Amino acid sequence: MKSLDNPKVSRATALPLVWVVPLLALIIGGWMVVREYLDHGPEITIEFADASGVEAGKTILEYKGVAVGEVQSVGLKNDLNAVVVQVRLSKDAAALACEGAQFWIVHPQIDFSGVRGLDTLVSGAYLAIKPGSGSPITDFKGMGEPPPTQNKEEGRAFVLQSDRLGGITTGAPVYFREMKVGAVETSQLSDDSTRVLVRIRIYTPYVDLVRTNTKFWNAGGLSLKVGLFGAEINTTSIESLVVGGIAFATPEGELAPPAADGAQFTLLDQGEKDWLKWQPKISIHPPEITPASPVHGGEIPFVH
Repeated sequence: MKSLDNPKVSRATALPLVWVVPLLALIIGGWMVVREYLDHGPEITIEFADASGVEAGKTILEYKGVAVGEVQSVGLKNDLNAVVVQVRLSKDAAALACEGAQFWIVHPQIDFSGVRGLDTLVSGAYLAIKPGSGSPITDFKGMGEPPPTQNKEEGRAFVLQSDRLGGITTGAPVYFREMKVGAVETSQLSDDSTRVLVRIRIYTPYVDLVRTNTKFWNAGGLSLKVGLFGAEINTTSIESLVVGGIAFATPEGELAPPAADGAQFTLLDQGEKDWLKWQPKISIHPPEITPASPVHGGEIPFVH
């Protein structure tokens, strides 16, 4: 009887079970890294003179109330004269990294010109951006304060020159007959550093009040005059006492032409009493005051 050959048994090399879990973890981790990379936009560098309140991994970049990036690192520049902040943008916000973009740090600020950044009392400081429109770049210089609101469709801007700023801040009111008709947009030194330039914006209904011969003066702070018959204390308002203010008056009689947008004037330290007596007849279109249902105190609300 013919004997049968012994069967040959082949065994495929099997992966030890102990390596299965680490391999799966490696695959999942790699997938998450790739996904994270694909979901991110470019990394940009912003240089600030001071980055108080900015923290890596906590501070976000916000645009129109939406988080569009996160601070990755905060460190001193090599020359120790500035702070370098690295920000990773989200994928859908990559277009924000372009020439002309302006960045600043939002901190809580409360004064008579308004309340700004109040939400940072809870969430902490955050970065804000005003988009540009140039070519894509990754290096930027941050601003010390928010850029002024510039809307060519609303009002008219004028530049006032003075020897000193005199306590005037951004957002300070501009008065005509002690009524607020505009606000300070920004201030800076002239190119030769001999003068201070203050840009104001007069609101649309009141732009024709400013003529080529209009007089502007600093109406902020407290003015104290002592004479034989007592002391006289003058201030336009509590608001101007705190954040500064500017007043102006236009001569009566034959009216000078309306001042053009961007016209320059001299900002005087104080006004003269005769200027307050000027009563030029200038047509304006202020918000209407219309009768309404009775309210407490007999007040009539403005209708905008």
